[in-house]
Amino acid sequence: MNTYAGKSAVVAGGTSGIGLAIAELLRAGGARVLVTGRSGTGLAEVRDKYDLLTLRSDATVAADRAELADRVRAEFGTIDALFVNAGVAGAGPFEQVTEDDYDRVFDANTKAPFFTVQSLVPVLAAGAGVVLTTSIVNENGLPDLSVYSASKAALRSMARTLGRELLPRRIRVNAVSPGPIDTGILQRSLPIEVAEQMIAGYTESNPMGRMGQSVEVARAAAFLAFDATFTTGAELAVDGGASQL
Repeated sequence: MNTYAGKSAVVAGGTSGIGLAIAELLRAGGARVLVTGRSGTGLAEVRDKYDLLTLRSDATVAADRAELADRVRAEFGTIDALFVNAGVAGAGPFEQVTEDDYDRVFDANTKAPFFTVQSLVPVLAAGAGVVLTTSIVNENGLPDLSVYSASKAALRSMARTLGRELLPRRIRVNAVSPGPIDTGILQRSLPIEVAEQMIAGYTESNPMGRMGQSVEVARAAAFLAFDATFTTGAELAVDGGASQL
């Protein structure tokens, strides 16, 4: 398939999970794709396995964002799509959240995406699409997620404001909002019994009776970036109906 032949894209935070699924989908469709990540090992693996361009980059660091923009100019000149997927998780009871916790989450999930877009606007082609990865918790008041949810709500708001501000440049900005997605992170980061219990809970409570797959989010993100040419400032939930039904 050559769906994206002749296109170029950057996936910020593309070495695993949803970000990697986006990069894989685009590369399989013929696009040239540059992915960023903070792990040199992870970048080497995706470069060798998926034929992706890579750059070790921390989106919270201004110098790294500037280096990313320079690399894009050198490799592509301009790009047709930017997927801002890098971020961190954060959970804890309201009473136990520290200022360091708050700053870490907001720096990664809100401040870094804002300035990543700002840094790369000069290399976005007219008609390009920007896709921000938010979360359905940006609307739901779930316990222990006050800071994380707020950071993603702010990011969702940015899809609207940046969408408006970048219209004169013919750049569209939208958000993809995942729900319970089986990226493998639960199995990797938790005891298997705990991970299985959480997956069972998500499955039981979801209207579709299952967790989603990373590729399903990737398809939605690619649609927003390339096909939704009369859409900007919008949010597309990929959550099995959890936020709607």
